[in-house]
Amino acid sequence: MTTTTENEFPYRYDVVGSLLRPATLKDARAKFAAGEIDADQLKTVQRAETRRVVGEQVALGLKAVTDGEFNRSWWHLDFLWGLNGVGHYDYQQSYKFHGSKTRTDNADLVGKIAFNPDHPFFESFQYLQSLVPAGVLVKQTIPSPTMLFRDNRSDNWHEFYETWDAYLDDLAKAYHETILRFYELGCRYLQLDDTTWAFLISKLNETVDDATAHQTYVALAEDAVRVINDLLTDLPADLTVTTHICRGNFKSTYLFSGGYDDVADYLSQLHYDGLFLEYDSDRAGDFTPLKKIWNNDTNKKLVLGLITSKFPDLENEDDIKTRIKDAAQQVPLANLALSTQCGFASTEEGNQLTEDQQWAKLKLVKRIADDVWG
Repeated sequence: MTTTTENEFPYRYDVVGSLLRPATLKDARAKFAAGEIDADQLKTVQRAETRRVVGEQVALGLKAVTDGEFNRSWWHLDFLWGLNGVGHYDYQQSYKFHGSKTRTDNADLVGKIAFNPDHPFFESFQYLQSLVPAGVLVKQTIPSPTMLFRDNRSDNWHEFYETWDAYLDDLAKAYHETILRFYELGCRYLQLDDTTWAFLISKLNETVDDATAHQTYVALAEDAVRVINDLLTDLPADLTVTTHICRGNFKSTYLFSGGYDDVADYLSQLHYDGLFLEYDSDRAGDFTPLKKIWNNDTNKKLVLGLITSKFPDLENEDDIKTRIKDAAQQVPLANLALSTQCGFASTEEGNQLTEDQQWAKLKLVKRIADDVWG
């Protein structure tokens, strides 16, 4: 974790991660699934489109760019499948977003969790790294390890471990070693995407009158803090690690609602350099929890997701500036930044807007940030 007092990233305008998949890439994936093209042909299309969107981000003036997550179908599962000890199966149930249902892929334990030196994301990172010009940083996104001990993915942990704690230790170690490998390849900015905290906001609130059920979710929150801080321990000082807390993002719909009050104490304990926080709708609550989340850490930045990636209409600039000013009543302006509330395509289906509208959103983020922070 970065320990210097002058931490440039997250930058005052930043990109969360995923970008809309172009029709050419969607078509290539469909042909690959149908057996009409092979893996190398799919990779050729994927890399060409990655090169294009990197160029778009650089031209827009972003200080850190991503590959749009074009190397994956899901924001989380493709990475988890690449770890040793994780398998792929059909859950036969969708993630039930408000107004839409996902595909039924899922991950489960098939052995002890371990670092995979041949994880396919390493090759993708190296290609992305080859595309960026001097002065622009690659931002690598991966899911938080909390995504592996939720949603039935670790139900059979006892088949491979004597204790739950031993499983969590291996999970933290696998992530720590994975991040170190990214660092060896040149990564200096990495983000862990996480829907668990939004899930816990809902569950902790729902179970407030049921002590037994409530304690289940308290334990999950405590395990999340433990695993995340364990994997962040003793990382290189010049590596920035952030997290994005998401309430669900599928075809412009969502999963969870609620303000950050119920999890602010836990978030304040996390040793991240920055937290990307959704604040694009009333479902996120007010800015009051920001002070507790920031916890007077002058090295930590909170990135306000005030611009929605779900819908094409552009926000009013003065309204956003007013909201930033309001947030600065809780956290110094120097420790705040601006982004969209999420990426544009957490799965390959993507949100309900066009690529031109996507770029307009990111341009708006930069324009407002330049005005506010100078």
